[in-house]
Amino acid sequence: MIHDTPFPALTSARAVINRAYLYDEIRQLDTLLAFTKLSEREQAQVEALARQLVNTVRRAVWARGGIDVLLHEYDLSTEEGIVLMCLAEALLRIPDAATADQLIQDKLSGAEWDRHLGHSASFFVNASTWGLLLTGMLVKLETSSSLFNRLISLWATLLTRR
Repeated sequence: MIHDTPFPALTSARAVINRAYLYDEIRQLDTLLAFTKLSEREQAQVEALARQLVNTVRRAVWARGGIDVLLHEYDLSTEEGIVLMCLAEALLRIPDAATADQLIQDKLSGAEWDRHLGHSASFFVNASTWGLLLTGMLVKLETSSSLFNRLISLWATLLTRR
């Protein structure tokens, strides 16, 4: 024997669990489902509590701001949100900087970041949007060999936006 001390006696709950270990699952589920029936009043209470919990969480998320507000602005119902999600996921798998740079250039230059300017009351979201917009413009202009020409093109593009 490995242990010199005997095993402690099973509590009544443990004993019930041990006996139920090899029961037929379908019969057990039928037995347990009978306990899940709620009256209309109980069902209404559950729904009210669920609504209250969801609303509390939503208010807390908006109060926190930061990344939660950014994720709300760029959710997966927007093309730009999908771009950011795909980019983040893909960058985890890319082994070299040159390929990562090409992916960033491709993804950021194709999105319409200006559609998100001023949508949020969050400074963080608006600053991030400007950063994405400028980066997208800069990577589009990288084909030009002259820094001066690229800056003039960027300035002209910015002046034509909003």
